Amino acid sequence: MENDIITMQIEQAKGGDEQALAALIARQMPQIRSLAVQSRCRGLDFDDLVQEGLIGFFSALETYDAEKGVRFATYARACVQNAVASAVRAAGRNKHMPLNTSVPYSEYESIPGPEELFVENERYCQTMQSIDTRLSHMEKQVLSLFLEGSSYAQIAKRLCVNEKAVDNALQRVRAKLK
Repeated sequence: MENDIITMQIEQAKGGDEQALAALIARQMPQIRSLAVQSRCRGLDFDDLVQEGLIGFFSALETYDAEKGVRFATYARACVQNAVASAVRAAGRNKHMPLNTSVPYSEYESIPGPEELFVENERYCQTMQSIDTRLSHMEKQVLSLFLEGSSYAQIAKRLCVNEKAVDNALQRVRAKLK
């Protein structure tokens, strides 16, 4: 009785009935996920193995012949196992070794593209021009030494001024560059 229902769903799915296809996938998905868990390997994520299992399932769906007397679940399991095993073998080949041993690209790291580099360069040029036109010679010297990591005392000694003059110069720089 159940085999007749499955056979009917298979025919409907082959005919384009999405509900029948969804029912068949839902019935086989635990088995596909189980095979994916058992077959984990370097270079293939769990989701990749599930996708390979689904490819095997669709192959089973297209090639299944009820006239041969084999239950669909048995046939589908063999097709899914073969698809997953084939993917594992392919991932383990030496030609894929650089991909399997590489460091994954983090989606949070972004390398700036040409547009971002251009905008950043323009912003830098504008900032440098602003510094050059707005700041006095002493303020530029104080800012440069401060950005190099010098303390107020080191800047004062190097420029032969007192620390209060250094502090005042940095305050003016902050005000002018806001």
